[in-house]
Amino acid sequence: MHNDPRASLRAAGTPYIYAVLHAHQVAAIMDSEPGTGAMVSRSADGQIIVPILKIRRCVPVRGSSFRAGQDKGGRAALDALAEHIAGGRPGYLAVDGPRGPRGRVHKGVAHLARRTGAVVVTIAPIPTRRWILTRAWDRLQIPKPFCTVNGYCGTPLKMQADESLDNFCRRIEQTLADLEHTHDASEARHSLVARAPEALSDSKDQPQSIG
Repeated sequence: MHNDPRASLRAAGTPYIYAVLHAHQVAAIMDSEPGTGAMVSRSADGQIIVPILKIRRCVPVRGSSFRAGQDKGGRAALDALAEHIAGGRPGYLAVDGPRGPRGRVHKGVAHLARRTGAVVVTIAPIPTRRWILTRAWDRLQIPKPFCTVNGYCGTPLKMQADESLDNFCRRIEQTLADLEHTHDASEARHSLVARAPEALSDSKDQPQSIG
């Protein structure tokens, strides 16, 4: 873990929510913190993730976002995840899932942060060796055996009292985009979200080729 804020957050008694891209969810879960409550869609992809969560001693909370005007369990899942965080344990969301577009953060994480007072810890977990499902909408990454997963953390984001859900989502979105552009430029070019101009001017990018 790089720039890891969790020890400071725990010492201060500050609740937190992990925010990752859907493409990174397998790598994130493989190196997850035991006791984390993770919102997982009711799709077939979500079902694949559940056994990994249980192996890592995480708590799967099943539910999907609205589709065709119908609630696919998202409200109940957010309620359960809010209770989990209120109990002193972290929450986890793949914030552009379950159907994308890639890099676009949906409002669930902002709702959850507002309800719980938790900060959002953005992470880009990048395996040193991986398979990439290039035909999937998110270009899902699967770490190869015996690789190292480097978790790059952004500065924890706190929702302001007068801040809109949309604005907070855009801040999370931009932070994740900047992390991916900095540490995995070859994959970042597939994201809907461009890197912030100030991040481009201040950085010294070193694009990586990861097999």
